[in-house]
Amino acid sequence: MISLSDLQQSLHRHREQFPALANKTYFNYGGQGPMPVAAIKAISETQMHIQQLGPFGNEVGRWIGKIIQATKAAIASELNVPPSTITLTENVTVGCNIAMWGIEWQTGDHILLSDCEHQGIIAIAQEIGRRFNVEVTTCPLMDTLNVGDPVEVISQNLRPNTRLVVLSHILWNTGQLLPLEKISELCRNNNSLLLVDAAQSVGAMPLNLTQLGVDFYAFTGHKWLCGPAGVGGLYVRPEVQANLQPTFIGWRSVVIDERSKPVDWEKGGQRYEVATSDYPLYIALQEAIAIHQQWGTPEKRYQQICRNSEYLWRKLSALPNIKCLRTSPPESGLISFQLANQQPQTTSEVVQFLESQRIFTRKIADPNCVRACVHYFTLESEIDQLVEALRE
Repeated sequence: MISLSDLQQSLHRHREQFPALANKTYFNYGGQGPMPVAAIKAISETQMHIQQLGPFGNEVGRWIGKIIQATKAAIASELNVPPSTITLTENVTVGCNIAMWGIEWQTGDHILLSDCEHQGIIAIAQEIGRRFNVEVTTCPLMDTLNVGDPVEVISQNLRPNTRLVVLSHILWNTGQLLPLEKISELCRNNNSLLLVDAAQSVGAMPLNLTQLGVDFYAFTGHKWLCGPAGVGGLYVRPEVQANLQPTFIGWRSVVIDERSKPVDWEKGGQRYEVATSDYPLYIALQEAIAIHQQWGTPEKRYQQICRNSEYLWRKLSALPNIKCLRTSPPESGLISFQLANQQPQTTSEVVQFLESQRIFTRKIADPNCVRACVHYFTLESEIDQLVEALRE
């Protein structure tokens, strides 16, 4: 069994691969993760290799094809799904757009959101509602953070005409982990599709999307996976792929004939891809995933994240002027807290003060709170530093 001192030494060595951690105390993994040196180097080295090969020609084209497949395989290894089910995108929001606009909406359909979704997703649903005369409503999951059953709340808000349910696996504002397998079953029994915003779950917890039974799972590589901004993905369950029509279309989406005319959609997730991408970012994401996997399995990493979040939660709960939103240890790396009798401007002042001390957190508007994120390589000494700064 690894001792605590051995674990800390291992973490210190591991952290040396992330240069952004050298001059700051970082708690913003839910916004953007720091890139490892290997990923940063991969971008310039891959760009140079592409220039030397082509940058446009048959040889470089075959090489880029291998990069794409290797990237999908790396992502699939974290999600426990076949690589063919993965569509490469730029970020979570693009993945959600593909899923939401690809449904053939009918007048009178219903979309159900939770009240903890990101503004980008809310805006997509509102525009679909406006264009296609689809009703959009929300269900109050924020109230179930400490008491209540989110599955029951969703059940009460489902309708016979609910075509799509959209929610996050880990809620970005409160850090609540939703029981996705039960929610998937509930939606399936109601003939409703389920789209999951996975911005805060991919790279932060062990996942088996086949077992979870979700229809769509949109994620990014630049948060908990610590990859470059500009690479994400969308998982589409094979059974629903045939009924999800491509919205963004380009040469990567289609099969062509001998005259280069499109004759069919590509198989699997490729049918939702468009055209030329920043391919060096793909290799950078592969490098980032490999570094996490070298340290430990998704289960081991998640256990360490939960240990760190409980340590921070207990430290914060002991402060007389701090109120954690959760009344029990978190199940994710997101810890949201409020100051006693605070106003929104007070929250901003706290975040600004902490950043002046090189401690990076973020303000959340709804509910009004400060959010601190811990990764598996967050140190207890960093948590102590945050808590001590808050005492002031």
